[in-house]
Amino acid sequence: MATEKTILVVDDEPRMVEFITMNLELEGFRVVSTSDGYGALEKVTRELPSLVILDVMMPDMDGFETLRKIREVSAVPVIFLSIKGEEFDRIRGLELGADDYITKPFSPKELVLRIKAVLRRTEAKSLTAKSEIVVDDDLRINFDQRKVIVRGQEVSLRPTEHRLLYQLVTNAGRLLTHETILSRVWGPEYRGEDQYVRLYITYLRQKIEKDPKNPRYILNERGLGYRFKGFCQPQ
Repeated sequence: MATEKTILVVDDEPRMVEFITMNLELEGFRVVSTSDGYGALEKVTRELPSLVILDVMMPDMDGFETLRKIREVSAVPVIFLSIKGEEFDRIRGLELGADDYITKPFSPKELVLRIKAVLRRTEAKSLTAKSEIVVDDDLRINFDQRKVIVRGQEVSLRPTEHRLLYQLVTNAGRLLTHETILSRVWGPEYRGEDQYVRLYITYLRQKIEKDPKNPRYILNERGLGYRFKGFCQPQ
């Protein structure tokens, strides 16, 4: 229930904090706030929020550096807010481990939908499989234990990478369109955000493919989507 969720808002603009707080409280969320990155780190560990809304442009320590430090102590979902809408900044935020990136100005409805979508994805534990999957001698996966073994070594996946790999592997041999992947991994609110798919496919290839530039597992169907190639044998 939304009433059980605490949202941490990090922004140095009091009016923006007030605007976000009012709208989230109307949705039943508990809201705590701070005006800088140092306060964010303190509240992440003290308040244990369900999600962090983090402004990029802040004095002393910007949002990117704040997220780096948050990721050292917590995997809490983070949504970036910024007046910058350039793709470079969006990709940088996602690369650092943000779960979403919203450009100012935004509507209260959009913010609430994005928050609920990120929380849904984070809590979707029912998507895990119960057995180990042996793709081949180089790749073994246990979704229940969240373990991926590549050439005998366990690799660490971010939550979004884990959900993406789950969809690809459990639909091995089938073409998954960009729209299908966005809907299943990020949520229906993300229709048209194809750059998310491309970016996380790149991440996965770098972690599981022997040669990411010539992948043998995650194949691209140009202009359509992606297909996982490989015989998946549950153990």
